[in-house]
Parts: sequence; structure tokens; C-alpha cells
Amino acid sequence: MTDAIHAHESEAQIRRTALYSTLAQVPEGKVVSYGQLAELAGLGRAARWVGRTLSQLPSDTRLPWHRVLGAGGRISLPVGSPSGDEQRARLRMEGITVLNNRVDIQRHGWRPVEHSG
Repeated sequence: MTDAIHAHESEAQIRRTALYSTLAQVPEGKVVSYGQLAELAGLGRAARWVGRTLSQLPSDTRLPWHRVLGAGGRISLPVGSPSGDEQRARLRMEGITVLNNRVDIQRHGWRPVEHSG
């Protein structure tokens, strides 16, 4: 393997690690959008990449993938799909109201406290 391929792999791994560690901090009963999660993880405007990466998580992951929503609190997974149904069920179990395939971001959105040094 060339150095460029190794560099690309480690860059991708660094991005995934940043994403996963940020996602792991989203508390129960709170949600974030794909774009917000990307920004909080220091990945810039990478909402689509976040969505693709989360869709590849193993089914037994302990990461709270169900707390990540589309823009405006929209649930991106199709109604009636197994993963969409699971996401809605998990959100409801955490006390989050899902109405018309949306979550009230004002009410349930995660806003981590900014630490200023």
C-alpha cells in the first residue's frame, strides 16, 4: 500500500473517531441534526457524510444513532422501514415526542455548553 492510501485511511479513521465520540455524548432525551453533529465533531459541513457513516454502524452498536435527525428535526429513515420504526420507538422510549415524522428541535435539541478558555 502506498503512503497516500495509508494517510487517507488514517484520516477517515480520525474523522469516524471524532464523529463517534461526539455522538456518544448526546444525552438520553436529546437529539441533534446530522449537520450539527458534524460541526460539533469538528468535521465542518459534512451532514451527508455523517448520515452515510452512521448507516454503516453494526446493528449491535451501543452508539445512540437514533438521536440523530435530519434538518429541522425530520426523521430521515423511511416510515415503515425496520430502522425507521426502531428509531421512532427508541425516541419515544426516551420521552421524545414524534409528530408527523418530526421531533421538536427547540424542545429536544441538544445544546452542549460551550467552554470558553
